[in-house]
Amino acid sequence: MHIQILTPAPPGSRAGNRATAERWATLLRNAGHRVSVITGLSSEDCDVFIALHAWRSHEAIREFRRINPQVPVITVLTGTDIYHHQFEYSEDTLNSMALADVLIGLHHRVADDIPEAYHPKLMTVLQSARLIIPSRTDDQYFNVCVIGHLRDEKDSLRAALACHYLPENSRIRVYNAGKPHSEHWQRQAETEQARNPRFQWLGELDKPATDALMARSRVMVISSVMEGGANVVSEACRAGLPILASDIPGNRGLLGNDYAGYFRVKDEQHLAQLLERAETSPDYLAQLQQQVTRLAGEFVPEAEQKALLLAIDAAIANSRKRLSPAG
Repeated sequence: MHIQILTPAPPGSRAGNRATAERWATLLRNAGHRVSVITGLSSEDCDVFIALHAWRSHEAIREFRRINPQVPVITVLTGTDIYHHQFEYSEDTLNSMALADVLIGLHHRVADDIPEAYHPKLMTVLQSARLIIPSRTDDQYFNVCVIGHLRDEKDSLRAALACHYLPENSRIRVYNAGKPHSEHWQRQAETEQARNPRFQWLGELDKPATDALMARSRVMVISSVMEGGANVVSEACRAGLPILASDIPGNRGLLGNDYAGYFRVKDEQHLAQLLERAETSPDYLAQLQQQVTRLAGEFVPEAEQKALLLAIDAAIANSRKRLSPAG
C-alpha cells in the first residue's frame, strides 16, 4: 500500500509531530509499505491517509476527505487536540474527529478526555524509542534533565524553579534542553540561568546530544500541563531513567496510576520535595527505576509497529463499512 503521513512540522524540524511521522514512516516501510511524509496535500494517490494533529491539520483532513471519500483516514490526536480545548472542543477538532475512520491516541487514557461518540473509533499506539545506555560517571552532582521545547504547555522552567527550594547541600543540577517558542521564553530561560547556579539552559540539541544528556542524568523531569503522550517518557523508560512527572492524564496514561513519581501541576515546592527524596533516598530512586524499567517493553519499535498496523487495518474496515449501502 501507499500510505501518506501528513504532519504540520516541516522537514528538519525537531518538533514531536515530525519525529513521530518520520518514525512511523520507517516502521511502515519495514512492514513493506510505500510511505510519503508530507506537510500539505499531495496530488499523488494513496491507499491510506494519516494526519497528525486534528486541529492544525483540519483543513487538509476536510479537503482530503472531500476529494478522496473512498480512502481511509486516520487522525492522530495530540495533547493540543485533547487538552487545549478541554471543556469546549473547537469545531475544527471535532470535525477532524468526525471525518476520521480511526482516531489514534498516544496514551492509554485518551478515551477519558474525548467525546464519548468517538470512543468506538479510538485506538492506542504507544510511541517507541531507541535503547539508550546509561553513562553516569559524575558523582559530584546529581544531574536532572528536562527535555522539550520551551513553551507554556510544557511549563518548561518548573524544575529550575524547584531548585530554589532545595537544601544548600543538595548536589542537584538541572539541565534543560529545548528551543524557546518565543522571545519571552528565551528571556525567561536566560534570566533564570543567570540567577540560579543549579540551572543550565542548553538550548536545542540534536538527537545524539539529547541521548547523551539522558544517559548521564539520574532523573528526568516532565513538568507539562498537557501532553498527548510524550515520547520522552518512552525514551526515559527505555533508558531506565527515573521520571518525576506532573500529575496529568497524558503522563498517567503512559506511566500508570501506581507510579510513585507524580507531583502536583505547576507546584515547584512539591517537585523540590520529590527531587530531594530522589537524591537522598536510594530506595525511592530504585523504586522509580524499577517502575520505568518494567514499562520499557511497551515502548519498543515492534510494539509500536504492530499497533500502527492494527490501526490501519481498522481504518480500512471502517472505511468499507462507511462506504457500504448499509453503512
